[in-house]
Amino acid sequence: MDSADPIQPSPPGTPRVSVLMPTFEQAAFIGRALDSLDAQTWTDWEVIVIDDGSQDDTAIALAPWLARWEASGRLRYLRFDHNRGLGCAINAGLDAARGELIAYLPSDDLYFRAHLAQLVACLDAAPGAVLACSGVRHHYNRSAPAAVPGECLQPVQCLHRRVALRWRERGEVESDDLDRLFWTALGACGAFVGTGKISCEWVDHPGQRHKRMREPVGGVNPFRRHYRVREPLRFHTTTGNAIDEARLYRGMEAQAGPPETAPGGLTIVLAGELAYNADRVLALEALGHRLYGLWTPDPYWFNTVGPLPFGRVEDLPRQGWQEALARIEPDLIYAQLNWQAVPFAHEVLVNAPDIPFIWHFKEGPFICIEKGMWPQLAALVRLSDGVVYSSPEMRDWFATAVPGIPPGRPEHLLDGDLPRRAWFRGDRAPPLAQDGEVHTVVPGRPIGLHPPTVAELARHGIHLHFYGDFTQGQWREWIARCRELAPAHLHLHANVDPDRWVEEFSRYDAGWLHVFRSANGGDIRRADWDDLNYPARIATLAAAGLPMIQFDNRGALVASQALTQALGIGLFFDGIEDLARQLHDRPHMAALREHVWQVRGQFCFDTHAPALLGFFETVIAAFHAGPRAPMRARPGGRRRR
Repeated sequence: MDSADPIQPSPPGTPRVSVLMPTFEQAAFIGRALDSLDAQTWTDWEVIVIDDGSQDDTAIALAPWLARWEASGRLRYLRFDHNRGLGCAINAGLDAARGELIAYLPSDDLYFRAHLAQLVACLDAAPGAVLACSGVRHHYNRSAPAAVPGECLQPVQCLHRRVALRWRERGEVESDDLDRLFWTALGACGAFVGTGKISCEWVDHPGQRHKRMREPVGGVNPFRRHYRVREPLRFHTTTGNAIDEARLYRGMEAQAGPPETAPGGLTIVLAGELAYNADRVLALEALGHRLYGLWTPDPYWFNTVGPLPFGRVEDLPRQGWQEALARIEPDLIYAQLNWQAVPFAHEVLVNAPDIPFIWHFKEGPFICIEKGMWPQLAALVRLSDGVVYSSPEMRDWFATAVPGIPPGRPEHLLDGDLPRRAWFRGDRAPPLAQDGEVHTVVPGRPIGLHPPTVAELARHGIHLHFYGDFTQGQWREWIARCRELAPAHLHLHANVDPDRWVEEFSRYDAGWLHVFRSANGGDIRRADWDDLNYPARIATLAAAGLPMIQFDNRGALVASQALTQALGIGLFFDGIEDLARQLHDRPHMAALREHVWQVRGQFCFDTHAPALLGFFETVIAAFHAGPRAPMRARPGGRRRR
């Protein structure tokens, strides 16, 4: 054993095993878990339930067990007033535990009758060991003799000797990787041994913590939303990039109490989700406007929702949001942004007829059709008091797809993913291209860059630097094939936070947008999402002053080409030889990079915030000057004046 973490014996007369039950909003499961504990053949135990800020019926479900066991001290109930995270909950249980052995029974898991007895016997038979683990049933009809393949040991499987060591808490890191949180450090104190017997169940259901955390269904935003996390997170899961909001937003943490609205400032409700570069809304706060959040209930990993880890946006309750709107009397609702927000944005549109409503749509009209959301999206475009389109091509497409848009209804153009100005600061780095070759970068998916294309680039002395370790995990076969064909010209790099965009990416000669051949032939009705979209990486490349490489789709309607041509920042090619000729023209590329650097301010939200606010004022004035569209108003609805 490690002398730094000695085994801690229990006082005489205390139960030998302390069972820790961390729980958060698992009222439907907790009785089943406690019943499985009650049925154990090993009876020398206590259970400590740590309720990590639940707002469901956990206390009601626990009441019969408290009535039965609390007086004898067999059950103790600790409750936090808000969620503090798994590590903090377990550590509170460890601090309260009296037993010399620690077991875990998360409230949605299950013991079989001999579980504790077998674990205790296993550990007693191995005096040099610190932990015993059982086999586990998982996914209701599968089992593993130790850890589930591809997973860490789960707490329900484990019994360990009590040591001074504690689990890592939220302030240090949140992770689904339990080795990172505790097991690896515990392993330094002694060996792990196994019973080899299936004696518990890691119950599979959609609300499991690791599923809330793992992209693409889970992630930092679904996790924050579900657990109502108020502070910036350090977040590192087994499937995504490390995220350090505490560092990124240092000095911008939410402050206690609302800000003072500047004279003439607006009260704005942000409805839906904010997607990428969500901290852009700080520019609206800086201009003296008061912001509230009314968030879509089931965000995807990239759908940013509150509680936000920056600024002073005050969240409105998901239940009773109409009463909350009546209380704050907002000047307008600014609903956004991607297809996942459409159902909830439509709900707000229909049920808040007395408040000016602006719909800002970025991504997914075709997905909305595919998912059955087209009626709601069409209604948002047709019935909103103002609409912000992400590109002129998107506006023109909707004009053909949604007949009946009111003539003269206020409209505005603004990409929904623009970052704030803070991420454009810093000096350019010295170029990599001092070896006579060309270095290009793709931050994100290398869409359209097939392995033979990468090989052809290599033959012309053009390197490809691929950023994003999580994305690379999804492109393993592509990477393997490219390395076969161009072993010296593909380079992999980890994800880069926005505060390092300029420092990191300005070293390159140019950056790649999505590479595709448009098939619309100039007919907007034939346009697809590639044609209408501004890829989110546009602003990343612009911040670093990089020309943007894309296939020359002359004669087609392509939003990214039209924009980069208008600003003079694109690098268009018909074939790789044509592209190589341009990239190796050093004077031309130096001039092009300098021009991108000069106009890059067009890609930060702060530049456009005053015009967006002017649009808000126009919509508010038009709303109060005329009657509401009858399809929007509810029966008996009244307009605010």
